[in-house]
Amino acid sequence: MCGIAGGVVNPKSLMTGATLERMLQVIEHRGPDGHGAREFAGPADWRVFLGHRRLAIIDPDGARQPMCDDAAQLALTFNGEIYNFRELRAQLEAMGHRFTRDSDTEVLLRAYQQWGEQCAERLRGMFAFAIWDGRNQRLFMARDRFGEKPFFLLEDADGVYFASEIKSLLQLPRAKPDVNLSAVWDYLAYRYVPGPRTLFRGIRKLAPGTCATWHAGKLTERRYWIAPDRSPQRHSDLNGNAVPAFLDQLDQAVKLQMVSDVPFGAFLSGGLDSSTIVALMTRHNSKVKTFSVGFSEGGYSELGYAGVVARHFNTDHHELVIDSRDVIEHLPRLVGYRDAPVTEPSDIPIYMLAKEASKSVKMVLTGEGSDEILGGYPKHVFERFAASYQLMPGFIRHGLIQPLTQSLPYGFRRAKTAITNLNIEDWPERYARWFGACSRREREELTVLRVNGDGRGDAPPFDTEPNNSTLRRILYSDQTSWLPDNLLERGDRMTMAASIESRVPFLDHELAGFVSSLPDSYRVKGLKTKWVLREAGKSLIPEQILNRPKVGFRVPVNRWFQGPMKGYLRDHLQGADSKTRGYFDPQVLDRVVGDHVEGRQNHEKLLWALLNLEIWHRQYA
Repeated sequence: MCGIAGGVVNPKSLMTGATLERMLQVIEHRGPDGHGAREFAGPADWRVFLGHRRLAIIDPDGARQPMCDDAAQLALTFNGEIYNFRELRAQLEAMGHRFTRDSDTEVLLRAYQQWGEQCAERLRGMFAFAIWDGRNQRLFMARDRFGEKPFFLLEDADGVYFASEIKSLLQLPRAKPDVNLSAVWDYLAYRYVPGPRTLFRGIRKLAPGTCATWHAGKLTERRYWIAPDRSPQRHSDLNGNAVPAFLDQLDQAVKLQMVSDVPFGAFLSGGLDSSTIVALMTRHNSKVKTFSVGFSEGGYSELGYAGVVARHFNTDHHELVIDSRDVIEHLPRLVGYRDAPVTEPSDIPIYMLAKEASKSVKMVLTGEGSDEILGGYPKHVFERFAASYQLMPGFIRHGLIQPLTQSLPYGFRRAKTAITNLNIEDWPERYARWFGACSRREREELTVLRVNGDGRGDAPPFDTEPNNSTLRRILYSDQTSWLPDNLLERGDRMTMAASIESRVPFLDHELAGFVSSLPDSYRVKGLKTKWVLREAGKSLIPEQILNRPKVGFRVPVNRWFQGPMKGYLRDHLQGADSKTRGYFDPQVLDRVVGDHVEGRQNHEKLLWALLNLEIWHRQYA
């Protein structure tokens, strides 16, 4: 894992080699082990810049970048890992290619040389890269299937620029981009900015599973992979052998992703997902390091469960405990690392855990992505009842059930969320609302911003086939929005801020394709989520972990906003220096803050989103 930056520019551009050095300097945390920069002559006095910051995981002493082959007129800057690089190397050697390093970088360069722009389809891994093809005078760029690795683009009249993080693009000699108010509107709904937009006008994300080619002054894009849950399931259940076949596929993904020439470990929460990953890791290495984080508020800490797993597998276990002071101390810095609001409170403990892990390892495996591939959230159960529930007369749903449910205590938060969302008849709006902050009506009440249109179009996450099942439709939405634009973005920035790499075996695309071929009941059966993983886990992990209820990685923000963070919250949202207060109806905003800090309603999701939007504006707007 590394950081990349560069561009292709015309003679009018003010970009220079010094600009590229500044672009690389601000992402030094992504690659503290070294850096490289090259400039190439393009067509008609255009210039091409490729830059790289290196975190050495495979072939630490070689594989320096940009990697160039002057004879072939190829140059590559690459962020990520290609897990099947040895298999690809064998294929390429059989075709006559010769290799000088044991490196996935060199394999990627030769893969492009052999297969051109179709090389991305052959890669099994996480990646974002750019290749300058001098012979054909084109810049080829690609991003991995689920969006594990970031890739940002900026286009203007003078060229196309790319980078792993937005802060690199902000070093370009041009005016700082304005705030994208339509992205602010989306952020208030989702609690993150759905791709391809960002909060910066003019800066966008290259979509997951997409490649882009610059040639003769024009940039074109191609979607080379589509998450398989977009289409209806058409296969069998393998004659009852699906569970062992699933376990074999997951074990293979874990084994592939353990390939490393430096020390590695695993993040362990004590839940089903991370415990399964650790169990499979110990099949292939008897000395696994595990890292867990908890909170001083005992009701929110899962350290006890993580300890059970660590003792069961005899791992070298490390624990970290944090409190509200850590959040206040680190939050502005992490907004800077992310170049965006910190959308989940759990970002902070993940960053702190990554800092702790970086003392002894340079790479960790995590259980991220399991819920989005296997159907692990309560919404995946509830969503199946939406159509039936909405057959009930509206006056009963809205006039009787909704008010009754909202009067329940906070302990019934899942039931309250379910009823509120099942009442939303527009399914794209409902999908956003399951984990979001505000419905359209609530946004119109809270903010003075207004955005025309809904921006859905025919792109992910709303381009699912009409005859798809309810479960596959919402999973596809999760896989193409919630996952890349929130969870994976979080995972990349928080670990890279600590200069370590995180890998996610559940997002192996071959595993995802296998799971998608199974009937829906292998994922959600009755009220039970991730059924196939639970069945497979019976042979792997302790029973008390297997059968424990899903908690999720919850941070006690609700309590902190009513206690130690109350003044911090009020200062940012209601103080004289607030930069975002003008976005909102002050009476509505003050009511939301007051209802929460005084214990009348729980608005922790919304208030966390608003607090982070304000911190972002103080740094960037």
